[in-house]
Amino acid sequence: MEICSSFAPIAAENAKILILGSMPGIASLKKQQYYGHPRNAFWPIMGALFGAQPELDYQQRTDILKEHKIAVWDVLQSCHRPGSLDANIHPQSININDFADFFVTHPNIRKVFFNGKTAENLFKKHVLPVLAPGSAQLEYLCLPSTSPAFASLSLEQKLAVWKIINSQT
Repeated sequence: MEICSSFAPIAAENAKILILGSMPGIASLKKQQYYGHPRNAFWPIMGALFGAQPELDYQQRTDILKEHKIAVWDVLQSCHRPGSLDANIHPQSININDFADFFVTHPNIRKVFFNGKTAENLFKKHVLPVLAPGSAQLEYLCLPSTSPAFASLSLEQKLAVWKIINSQT
């Protein structure tokens, strides 16, 4: 059974916002970059909101997010998932990232935005029950997935919803 493993978070200590995905897809895992699929809307949206244009070097894009106090991570640390679709994640194989430690080392985070329903559902089921009581002060909001598999909204429609992040930084 092949196990997919996520990456370390993109996060400066002073981050105020956390954007959570579920687990990087195959293209992202091969590139070792968050949202590495060329049709994923994440970097075009971050480009429109913060100047982290997809054409920039990956390190430049991540630095721009850090400058805007935005952290990026995934709910899952590892799982078995044939292909890239969240629907193919084997539930019994799920390992969650260490959010208790993350929130201790990033105490300024007050808003958590989910990049799609799977990330939100995984977080609510596996993370919320084990978080410290102080984490209750966090605000949560699910945004439409930037994945190319979520094609019911156009890039422009997704961007219109994702603009809420811009008002939070």
